[in-house]
Amino acid sequence: MEKIANLENIASPALLLFPDRIERNIVKMVEICAGDPGLLRPHVKTHKLAEVLEMQQRHGIHKVKCATIAEVEMAASAGVSQVLLAYQPVGPNIDRLLRLRDLFPKVKISALVDNSETLAAIANAVEKANQTPLKLFIDLDTGMQRTGIAPGEKACELAQEIAQNSHTEFAGVHAYDGHIHDADLEDRKASFAKSQELLLNFLADLEKTGLAIPTVVAGGSPTFALHAEFAQTQEHWNWECSPGTPLLWDAGYGTNHADLEFEKAAVLLSRVISKPGNNRICIDLGHKAVSAENPIERRVIFPALPDATFVSQSEEHLVLEITNADSWQVGDEILGYPWHVCPSLALHAEATLIEENRATQERWTIHARNRRITV
Repeated sequence: MEKIANLENIASPALLLFPDRIERNIVKMVEICAGDPGLLRPHVKTHKLAEVLEMQQRHGIHKVKCATIAEVEMAASAGVSQVLLAYQPVGPNIDRLLRLRDLFPKVKISALVDNSETLAAIANAVEKANQTPLKLFIDLDTGMQRTGIAPGEKACELAQEIAQNSHTEFAGVHAYDGHIHDADLEDRKASFAKSQELLLNFLADLEKTGLAIPTVVAGGSPTFALHAEFAQTQEHWNWECSPGTPLLWDAGYGTNHADLEFEKAAVLLSRVISKPGNNRICIDLGHKAVSAENPIERRVIFPALPDATFVSQSEEHLVLEITNADSWQVGDEILGYPWHVCPSLALHAEATLIEENRATQERWTIHARNRRITV
């Protein structure tokens, strides 16, 4: 990792972002899609930043998908023309989504659904709000078994229900293959082929019912290039790829999916706050500064401490055992790459921008880290 100047003025723990790397990652995504930004609907959940959305639009990317109502509002506020809530709205979130349609009438807002009961609740809310039909995608489960309806007769019937309801419009099929994360590319291709077979067979069955499929939104980050290749080689469907992590990249994907060749654009700044002995140092990078969803040794990678043993972590502390503890002093800066950047980014209210390996005075607010912006 290159040395970054001016860090002495930044309180730790802190999030640092490299705008030039983010922009190169956006360019790389478009290149993977053979220069066609229309094939992209990147996920907002990774960065939650209006500034990144503005970057994307400068490169011709005008569609995104989101995981929260706040992300939808941020994307609409940033001028994105097509915003998909890739998360089935339930309870009060249905009315919140419809409120955003009123606030941003020029933005094409859509959502997911995977069952008839939720479809009915959405349709009733649209009728009550006296709005035009809401575009809904079927959320299809192609192997992840987290959300979605399994391919088959019931899924075809649900698509017909959406199309026949006067308060909803069938927008197409959403298929997230987040269960595919094989490190070996050939293994990943084999897993992709199985998931893709389920999806393509379902699309064919659905078309046999006479229902046209306007759009297919498919894939995540590990399978992004595979979906992009498929999108370029077929002309039957309007196929959109939806990577998220490539915008910022991280140590996890950088380790397991090096074939994608994106740049890590997010770095965490921490400092030594204590030296408890036994070749140990304690730094200020706890659960509240870096995602703790993975085993302790896979939460952050420190290029300056390649042989560090992760001893313990709590809310504001991370204890490391290193062989050269004597060379580190309390107050020394340590930079690390988050293993999973998406949840790590959401732990920070703002990010300091790094330009030409110098910390600037400019900050970006992580706009959509909160569950609510205004709606």
